[in-house]
Amino acid sequence: MLRWFEHSRVYFPSRVMDVAGAELGRPFEDVFFQTNDGVKLNAWFYPADPRAPRARKVVLICHGNAGNIGHRLGLYELLLELGVSVFAFDYRGYGRSEGKPGEEGTYLDAQAAHAWLRRKGFAAADIIAYGESLGGGVATELCLREPAGGLVLQSTFTSLPDIGAELYPWLPVRWISSIKYDTCGKLPRLKIPVLILHSREDQLICYRHAEQNRAAANEPKLFVEIRGGHSDAFWEQREFREAMEKFLGELEKTQRR
Repeated sequence: MLRWFEHSRVYFPSRVMDVAGAELGRPFEDVFFQTNDGVKLNAWFYPADPRAPRARKVVLICHGNAGNIGHRLGLYELLLELGVSVFAFDYRGYGRSEGKPGEEGTYLDAQAAHAWLRRKGFAAADIIAYGESLGGGVATELCLREPAGGLVLQSTFTSLPDIGAELYPWLPVRWISSIKYDTCGKLPRLKIPVLILHSREDQLICYRHAEQNRAAANEPKLFVEIRGGHSDAFWEQREFREAMEKFLGELEKTQRR
């Protein structure tokens, strides 16, 4: 019962695709690929304008614990406007992906997405892992397992036991937790540029989580305060767009050195 409760609090997948990838009005590929343990996943790939200076770069989207890839078209559109390609995949159990989600499973899913991009011809240094909320834990682990050019943590917790202890103070969360997503504990091992985005108004994942993640991350790192609640459309904010633009520029400078 404890394991069922834990799993049900962490993952909120939706099988319903409210929109199709083509609704963005951009060239795209509806992709299916397999993980190393044989699970078939679905993803949408949006290529950058080939004339864009950053066309060789791609942002690999590790979304949050709710919904599916169909709920984040605004984010994909913003990134495409910044001149990069976008690859958004659904974890196992989400959208049209097979299986049931779990911590190790989401890590394998991200690795399979990374492998697809490598087969597509993207250099590892041009792959930017973007983690939204729970996806920050997935993206951080991906950058430990596979080479990448940068990491973006948007509204991400330090670890799942940390956030669980705050949300359920009457439960011995740290003792019973089997799902970790220990973002903060892994950041000191990464030697790539990191962008951290968080709002003081986030009532689900407190601002101090971002501050602790910032302290744990190595240089070069960029910390930007955004506005609104945890599930707001941050990509509509000027601060968000400017932060992504600046981070992409810093990545280009770092790679030229």
